[in-house]
Amino acid sequence: MNQFPELYALWDYNDPAGTAVRFQELLPAVAASEDRAYHVELLGQLARTHSLRRQFAEAHDLLDQAEALLTDEMIVPKIRCLLERGRCFNSAGEPEKALPLFREAFTLGTAVGTQADFHTIDAAHMMAIAETQPANQLQWNEAALTLAEASPDERAGGWRGSLYNNIGWTYHDMGDFEKALAIFEKALAWRESQPQKNLETVRIAKWCVGRTYRSLNRLDEALALQQTLLAEYEGVGQTDGFVYEELGECLLALGRGDEARPYFAHAYNELSQLDWLAADEPERMARLKVLGSDK
Repeated sequence: MNQFPELYALWDYNDPAGTAVRFQELLPAVAASEDRAYHVELLGQLARTHSLRRQFAEAHDLLDQAEALLTDEMIVPKIRCLLERGRCFNSAGEPEKALPLFREAFTLGTAVGTQADFHTIDAAHMMAIAETQPANQLQWNEAALTLAEASPDERAGGWRGSLYNNIGWTYHDMGDFEKALAIFEKALAWRESQPQKNLETVRIAKWCVGRTYRSLNRLDEALALQQTLLAEYEGVGQTDGFVYEELGECLLALGRGDEARPYFAHAYNELSQLDWLAADEPERMARLKVLGSDK
């Protein structure tokens, strides 16, 4: 069997276009090989680079090509195709089409066992994202977390940080800010405890804690944490629109609107460049634009 690189190692989720180039370069050799399962998975991941850029027709076309290559014994490749088709529908605002696909992927993965743990957890976590009822979201995220905590697969266990984050946001959306804070603090502790610590995910976990401080009206703590995050980003020559936004919101809530304005302007300049956010939350973008304006 041909030895090709692990597809997840080629991914940069912040740069789906660049990831697509790497996948395309690999495609001719894979297509010429006898490794049909890898070919299916490569086409599915290439489709994901398109759905992340909201190029849904291209994504569906690639998934059609992948599914045409499937055979009965290709369980994990089939799970991955189901996941990517579901993600494509969900990103296009059609969760009712996505949910049955995620559920089928979860059922298949559960039947296969440990070898599919990573993707089974992914399916449960996508069920939670596509569900509209908080109780259902919690049920699926907790099912995913149970699998992640029990799996002998180290990569499957790596889902825990994301799942803590998602559960925290579900509690936050339900208005249970104390529970949300407890989960976000657990997520931060887990992120910081990892041997190969990802500093960006640690910063995101800190941001979630700070955002929940604001919801709890712990405004001075919220502001201080976001200021610390801003200094961390500046220390490595980076910026973050979400940190700017929170600094503006904290200052505004503290009655310091003049100080807040430039942060809102910076937030709008950065966040309006995120196609998915501009498409999903136009009112948020409009508000940032107004609050950041000198007029």
